[in-house]
Amino acid sequence: MKKIINPWKDVPGYNCFGCAPTNPFGVHMEFWEDGDEIVSFWQPRPEYQGWIDTMHGGIQAVLLDEICAWVVLRKLQTSGVTSKMETRYMKSVMTTDKQITLRATVQEIKRNLVIVEARLYNEAGELCTKAVCTYFTFSPEKAAESMKFLGCEVEE
Repeated sequence: MKKIINPWKDVPGYNCFGCAPTNPFGVHMEFWEDGDEIVSFWQPRPEYQGWIDTMHGGIQAVLLDEICAWVVLRKLQTSGVTSKMETRYMKSVMTTDKQITLRATVQEIKRNLVIVEARLYNEAGELCTKAVCTYFTFSPEKAAESMKFLGCEVEE
């Protein structure tokens, strides 16, 4: 497994709620490449609960949407925007878990639409939430112009 380098880490004004390391209110996600999958390990905290010790479904959706975006960045070497997201909540995720794991892969590519499946597992490794995201991807020129995206690499 290799850690993915955040291509925006030094870009002025970069403040993504999902992945900016310096956003004081963000979730500070980091990503690894593991074969065909992109993986993220994340530690829940009490401030992300919906009910007592239970992670808010909206935060789960943020995490799943964000990892899907990173699949597009790393695997397709472009950027884009979410055009549709279907989320299935199957088991509560506890904010008391020490770590949750998210995994995502490309399921299908149709011209400039990419379908990505993401899964969220609790500390015990149980599948809790799934999402299927449809992304509208940009051409390399549009990705560079609109999102300052020039590529997404991994650490050695």
